[in-house]
Amino acid sequence: MKNSEEKSYVNMDNKGIKNIRTEILLTPLLVILPLVVSFLLIYDWFIRGFSTGNSAYDGELMFGVIILLGNLLFDVPFIKSLINLKKQ
Repeated sequence: MKNSEEKSYVNMDNKGIKNIRTEILLTPLLVILPLVVSFLLIYDWFIRGFSTGNSAYDGELMFGVIILLGNLLFDVPFIKSLINLKKQ
């Protein structure tokens, strides 16, 4: 019974294929935008906070690191699943 369920999941209708194509097209936006924002926050912390010795910008470092780590933890499995889906 498990094989039939897996086969029915793989055999998708046109709507399922359209959804997968949308995810593939949005992948660069979902991956690159948070990375850019996190690097901008870390860069701003380095220029305004670390270089001048001002600790008021430490929150930007925390937000940048949280966004970066969260994005990496989410994006690696997401991209792997899209690659595996393309192979099927």
